[in-house]
Amino acid sequence: MSTEVEIADAYRHCEAVTRAQAANFFYGIRLLPGERRSAMCAVYAFARRVDDIGDGTLALEQKLRLLDGEERALAAIEVPGADAAATAAVGGERAPADEDPVMVALADTQRRFPLPPGVLGELIEGVRMDLAGTTYESFDELVVYCRRVAGAIGRVCLAIFGLRERAGADRAHAERLADELGVALQLTNILRDVREDAQIGRVYLPGEDLRRFGVVVRERSSNGPVGDPEQLERLCALVRFECERAREWFDRGIALTGMLDRRSAACVLAMAGIYRRLLERIEDHPEEVARRRMSLPAREKAWVAARGMLGVGA
Repeated sequence: MSTEVEIADAYRHCEAVTRAQAANFFYGIRLLPGERRSAMCAVYAFARRVDDIGDGTLALEQKLRLLDGEERALAAIEVPGADAAATAAVGGERAPADEDPVMVALADTQRRFPLPPGVLGELIEGVRMDLAGTTYESFDELVVYCRRVAGAIGRVCLAIFGLRERAGADRAHAERLADELGVALQLTNILRDVREDAQIGRVYLPGEDLRRFGVVVRERSSNGPVGDPEQLERLCALVRFECERAREWFDRGIALTGMLDRRSAACVLAMAGIYRRLLERIEDHPEEVARRRMSLPAREKAWVAARGMLGVGA
């Protein structure tokens, strides 16, 4: 069992990771009260680590071994009596979970806010899908992936957020909304990262949609995912179509804020608001996704976060 000092140090480590790497999420996370903010940072630091394994430069076999290690470390947290010496990935090496600040903080978060068992494991399964080179023929197939890598995080965060008293009896509905909001955020990520993903050989847009709009994505090309003006025009039409889909998921999922306490709702409004504005930017300028990774300036993110604190909807 870690000491209070070790736990405090572990949370500080996770907050530093979140502050440095969560370009969009930290604007919302910092609106939470201290204990919940620390818990959210622990969840983010774990998710960031798993994502980094999938996106890193290690050989496939090494990545899969590291993901297996993260899975064992989660079991040690989630299952009473599990092996306390479970290992977790630290810099590509193996370390006892009780010496790993991310797992120390996550274990304490699990004690304070019982996280739904197995849900963080869904994130690992989603990254394994990336490593397997999984492609998606239909939008429904893509949603399965989005639920694993983002909807699962939404459901975990719901365990940390505070539900309004009247909403507590309908937690299952709140979980569905958190899942749908997570899918909306991941769809926005996919549209934002079309160029970067194509450069590393990943195409998330459904095959049936690519054929419908006549888009051929050039993989591993440094010149962009499409090759000529006609293809760019077709890609723009496809991106607008997918933006409309993502907006529908946002519109459903944002109803979650009505079930949360004020500070938790502000956090969600800030995070979702930033992504919603990014989605609008992509829809207004779809040609840009073929050229660069789109983002919002820091001052605009801060403005959206401030609106969230005031309870202004996304």
